[in-house]
Amino acid sequence: MTMLDPAALPEQPAPLRAERLARLSTLISRCDPWFKVLGLAWLTPLWRMLAGENPKGQMKDLWRLALVPLLAILAFLLLWAWAAPKVQTSLGAIPGPAQVWAQAGVLHADAMAEREKAAAFYAAQAEKNAALIAEGKPDEVRDRTYTGKPTYYEQIFTSIQTVFFGFLLATLVAVPLGIVSGMSATANAAINPLVQIFKPVSPLAWLPIVTMVVSAVYVGDGGMSKSFVISAVTVTLCSLWPTLINTALGVASIDKDLVNVGRVLKLSTWTKITRLVLPSALPLIFTGLRLSLGVGWMVLIAAEMLAQNPGLGKFVWDEFQNGSEQSLARIMVAVLTIGIIGFLLDRVMFALQQAFTFSGKR
Repeated sequence: MTMLDPAALPEQPAPLRAERLARLSTLISRCDPWFKVLGLAWLTPLWRMLAGENPKGQMKDLWRLALVPLLAILAFLLLWAWAAPKVQTSLGAIPGPAQVWAQAGVLHADAMAEREKAAAFYAAQAEKNAALIAEGKPDEVRDRTYTGKPTYYEQIFTSIQTVFFGFLLATLVAVPLGIVSGMSATANAAINPLVQIFKPVSPLAWLPIVTMVVSAVYVGDGGMSKSFVISAVTVTLCSLWPTLINTALGVASIDKDLVNVGRVLKLSTWTKITRLVLPSALPLIFTGLRLSLGVGWMVLIAAEMLAQNPGLGKFVWDEFQNGSEQSLARIMVAVLTIGIIGFLLDRVMFALQQAFTFSGKR
């Protein structure tokens, strides 16, 4: 059997290569909007450069979209590693990137160990219950819940769950009020003073009031703890204002010709809102939703600290109170986690905005 020389193989016809490059360019163009939504815009010039499409121009875009941010992050890490040992606190020097990464690994290992303990607990319980049933003692069978300490991942999930619950409540309140305020000058005159008064109020001021009201009214029959409801309601009160303001602005700014068409066709109020108002105001509504979700995520950490609701806020507070040598590094892990999750939440809202609105589309 003889080996074929690649140089001896016939080259593809030029029209065929051009057709394949055109197809690849079309595919890249279709994927480009999704890359931008996901924060991966640098993939477009990389693909185009690999396909041989204007390599010099694509290299400039790749430098701007990928290499410059990477260099900035690297410079930040180097500055952090250099400056951290020079700052001494009561718990020792500020941890550098290596120490923070090590503690992230410790938190992951602790979470895996706790998960194994839970699995062993439920396995032993199942074995015991099976033995009781085999002995003819079904009345003694008990299903107990594992009560070990929450893992770092469980605390992250609790915080995300809380912020989405509070954000959902804020949306259900802010969007209808914003629509009414945008459609009626009288309603806007009534709502606007309340917005201007309550919008600047800090979550630390809302929290004692919310705590007393929830403690007096909520009895806990809904399957949610009081601390969870307190944190969620505090998030709601602090995050509904951007959505309300942007919704009112979007509704008030719709094309007057559309309003006149609605009057000529004698559309009902509901039809006017669903067919004319909402489609036109959606871009500004989603802008308000993105701002509200970001505000809610920031407010949540303070609310969890004071309400002692399990989550990232309580994790930070417990580590601060712990005062061990690893506490500062673990707090830094939580800070980076909060920032990354905040970025991902914003990307999710931006993706929804691109999916449900015509902004940026031809």
